[in-house]
Amino acid sequence: MQRGLFINGEEKPAKETYTLYHPHTEEKLADIAESSKDNMAEAISSADKAFKDMKALTSKQRADILFKAADRLTERQEEAAEIISKEASKPIKAARGEVNRTVQTLQFSGEEAKRLNGEYLSLDAAEGGAGRDAFTMNEPLGVIGAITPFNFPLNLTTHKVGPAVAAGNTVVIKPAEQTPLSSLFLADIFTEAGLPKGAIAVIPGDGPTLGEVMNQDERVKKISFTGSPEVGKLIKSQAGLKRVTLELGSNAAMYVDNSCVDDLDNIVQKAVTGAFAYNGQVCLSTQRIYVHEDLFDSFKQAFVEKTKNVTFGDPSEESTVVSSLINKKSQQRVLDWIKEAKANGADVLTGGESAGNGVLPTVLTNVGRDEKISCNEVFGPVVLINKVKDAQDAIDNMNDSRYGLNAGVFSNNLRQAMKMGHELEVGQVLINDVPTLRFDHMPYGGVKDSGYGREGVKYAIDEMTELKMISINYEG
Repeated sequence: MQRGLFINGEEKPAKETYTLYHPHTEEKLADIAESSKDNMAEAISSADKAFKDMKALTSKQRADILFKAADRLTERQEEAAEIISKEASKPIKAARGEVNRTVQTLQFSGEEAKRLNGEYLSLDAAEGGAGRDAFTMNEPLGVIGAITPFNFPLNLTTHKVGPAVAAGNTVVIKPAEQTPLSSLFLADIFTEAGLPKGAIAVIPGDGPTLGEVMNQDERVKKISFTGSPEVGKLIKSQAGLKRVTLELGSNAAMYVDNSCVDDLDNIVQKAVTGAFAYNGQVCLSTQRIYVHEDLFDSFKQAFVEKTKNVTFGDPSEESTVVSSLINKKSQQRVLDWIKEAKANGADVLTGGESAGNGVLPTVLTNVGRDEKISCNEVFGPVVLINKVKDAQDAIDNMNDSRYGLNAGVFSNNLRQAMKMGHELEVGQVLINDVPTLRFDHMPYGGVKDSGYGREGVKYAIDEMTELKMISINYEG
């Protein structure tokens, strides 16, 4: 199979290609377009020309396109799940879950397309403002550049495309090199739903090469990027006066208080799911767990027992929970970090070994704050469980991080839970939930090295529009 680039409403072949392999089975999936700088420039030009048509659509027309895209994706959901599972080595159940979330993201986008309302301003509140009315409106920016990651290749791309379309923008997608098929599939879905020709483009290929073109082209009005902090900082430095949203890394932490003794088994199960969902290759993956000393031994024992029941296998198998990592380089990095932590005194309670092209679900304890496995983003099926003496000790440990995306707090003490909600240095605090939680309409973004700006459909639309005010002097 050979797949090209999607420009001006159709897929076109490229002069150069690269081979896409299944991360688990290593079978060849397709020859993918290795797009050039000229291809990216052509896509931006096409999207810029299509912006006039997009801006002219009514709110209802944009909403109808998004709702039709949601319906079409629902009809083709198993096809979409199989694409995700193969190119990203995502267990098929998790892939189906991603498709379902994508349908919701499209539906939320359609709903928000009808809610782009401004407000009335009383200009006579200012001296000299009598006899004037004013109102605001949200206008689309133009071409949105979307640079997307491999781990949620359909839904995270839709989190950029859906709000862009809802607001009346056009969008050019640069998908992760390992997962271009999902973006090409999404372009097909939107085309079938009636999106104007040229309003969406997919340009696969080398990130630094194509991203530089996006950053430098003045017709691109905003860059929305999900990926590593290092690349995010580079994009921000290159983007100039463009708007930028950066969804970056995390090493999400959670705390379990001693007031949760009666619900411990349920919390453990949630934490195991949060730690190992999609091989830990989730920005919100539960990576650091801090447990009150009164519950530590019980929590640790139950967590290890449940982890041993997590199935490693082929992503196409219904029973598989953890599979191969996205590439062998990631596998080796995770194993090296585990080995380094162990050499420095950490205890490996289960796992810590390779399997296929992945890593078995791994639980560590007694991990020092300075270990890579603690202070960096593992992006693999690894979690640490450390003992703390109280909530303040947990806050100190949880905040001792360059990242700040999500945090989870389990406590039946309302005052304590709210104190942690205020003091934790993250974008979202989930009380009585694991940090590996996101609903597609909630605000989502981080502080520190976890990012800049917010996603979540309504909030992404705000960042993809320009606020304009119009006033009327009715007294002359």
